[in-house]
Amino acid sequence: MHNKSLTVAIYGIQDTGDHDYPDYVHDHNITLFEGGRIRRHLALERHTRNKYDKAMPEHLYGLLKEEGLLGRSDLELVFVDNPIGRAFINQQGNIRFEAPLREGLLARPEKGRLYFPGAEPPAYVVNHELAHVFSNLPFHGPFKDNSLHVHFDGGASQSNFSAWMYKNGSLSLIEKNWDLQYLSALFNANALNFAIIGAGKKDQNGMPGKFMGYSAYGQYDKKIEAWLRRHRFFNDIWASRKPFFERLKKDWRIEMNHFNLQHPFIQDIAATVQAIFQRDWYDKIKDLKRHTGAEYLYYSGGSALNIKANTVLADGGLFREVYVPPATNDSGLSIGAGAFMQWQRNREVARHGPYLNNWGLDGQPVVYNQADLEETARRISQGQVVALCNGPGEAGPRALGNRSLLARADNPELAQHVSMEMKARAWYRPLAPVMLAKNLPKLIPGAKADALSRYMLREFKVPYSLSQPFSGVVHVDGSLRIQTLEQRQDNPYLYDLLEMLEKKYELMALLNTSFNAPGRPIVHTTHDALQEARQMGVKCLVVNGQLQSL
Repeated sequence: MHNKSLTVAIYGIQDTGDHDYPDYVHDHNITLFEGGRIRRHLALERHTRNKYDKAMPEHLYGLLKEEGLLGRSDLELVFVDNPIGRAFINQQGNIRFEAPLREGLLARPEKGRLYFPGAEPPAYVVNHELAHVFSNLPFHGPFKDNSLHVHFDGGASQSNFSAWMYKNGSLSLIEKNWDLQYLSALFNANALNFAIIGAGKKDQNGMPGKFMGYSAYGQYDKKIEAWLRRHRFFNDIWASRKPFFERLKKDWRIEMNHFNLQHPFIQDIAATVQAIFQRDWYDKIKDLKRHTGAEYLYYSGGSALNIKANTVLADGGLFREVYVPPATNDSGLSIGAGAFMQWQRNREVARHGPYLNNWGLDGQPVVYNQADLEETARRISQGQVVALCNGPGEAGPRALGNRSLLARADNPELAQHVSMEMKARAWYRPLAPVMLAKNLPKLIPGAKADALSRYMLREFKVPYSLSQPFSGVVHVDGSLRIQTLEQRQDNPYLYDLLEMLEKKYELMALLNTSFNAPGRPIVHTTHDALQEARQMGVKCLVVNGQLQSL
């Protein structure tokens, strides 16, 4: 490998369709590493304002030009592949990359051919699976010895599941296959479940989260599982739902001609599907644990956004710790590929917080004073919604305090207003709270913050008798998808705000949901924030620490 100081990592494989929504490829992104640190990162959707954007071939030249990276030879490029190919060509045709074809997965970068304006930098490809695996590295620090690394998603380059072992400083492939595709397909390619939620093809990337939230309203039923399996989960009802309703009437004596989300049987179907996913996935990991003896689990891929399954893994006692990165889905592939290249060179990749979406931002610092903080806390205590646009945005799909809407967590009417009226979300979707990690056991006895709660990637159960501080954000099954903030340095503004709310108003948790208008990506720039705050009716906006009244 060339010893280049700059690594430009790109996930930008061209999609198969010409729609304005992703057909097969989604969440294009780009990351610039220098000396083991992430200098720039961008989820393309934040720049274009088109959710799950897959248009990197159109925008790559402009993004590289903006950052002064064209015509330079002191860099290397690395591309991430996909099941549909390994080649990249931008819309203008002046950036072209061709990667070698392989039958297996290599635990190393592969040199390819590159045409690049004004220079001939070296270029490589990293397989999709490995990019997912290494997306953990910048967020959780050096891999721990005797650790199991798994990726699980809808489809990578040659599998939808891969398992790797890290031991004595070396990473080796254990297995890769499509054996678990039946599980991921339940959430991203199943006709029945799409019909239940009322989703179409253009909604496929948002469907898994919606279905997981809805599943909390039902109960697992062994007989329903047997029925679903017997009919192959009704995955052939894309064209007509009539066969499902006919079978429902014949087998269960339930008369229905449309999917009523309030019906207990439909809710139990969703709960049963979620339970199947949790059980079969846990069994797979348990088998790998038995086979490898691994002490730690690093998990990545789109399926790692299933909060309930993550919680089963974390609480199952199989591993000392379970790690999932904040950008665990395809939005983190360029982070993983770039981290892998830097790690290959000198084994040194710095640990980062999640606030990395900074491409095109001016780097203005977050500056605030006591008076501003007190006024923001006062408004929140009085039931106002405050929008934050501080510093860089978060990597990944979760708002973690830099691009968030904040409100009291103990007000169900306010929570409903934020979720359903301001953001136009479905009634069954849960909201999440954020709180200081030190306060978690005070409100939920026995609960402990961990690597997953840091990024809002697990849930906690709260007894009904203790749920009042969370009454606006507790889900129907008593679960809370809590984000915990451990140290002030992780997010000084949010940490200070939470401390002040606790001290002055005895509020220890806040509702925290992403700052984006309906159907839009999370806001990126100050302009986005002002525009979408007005669209949603937000009256209080904090920009880089400064409170503004709209």
